Amino acid sequence: MQTEIIKTPQEEIIEEVIDDTGTLSRVVLFNDDEHTFDEVIAQLIKALNCSFETARDYAFETHAKGKAIVFNGTMKDCLRVSSILEEIALNTQILS
Repeated sequence: MQTEIIKTPQEEIIEEVIDDTGTLSRVVLFNDDEHTFDEVIAQLIKALNCSFETARDYAFETHAKGKAIVFNGTMKDCLRVSSILEEIALNTQILS
């Protein structure tokens, strides 16, 4: 026997507002001396599903400034992006 949960429009709006509060999170990527530009670019493409040019720009900004914000989104999405970047031991931080 399955139970179907029916939400009122008010409950759906409240859930959307709660989800939207997470959009202030961002992923910071830190520079290191362990990874090549090619490794960082490839992992950024994988994590962000972005173009080579965008990933290259983020990699260069990270190298030049020591860190770069590479993603903005919900906390859930930031955790996903950060975990993919950290698969190759890149250093990240999530800010909210």
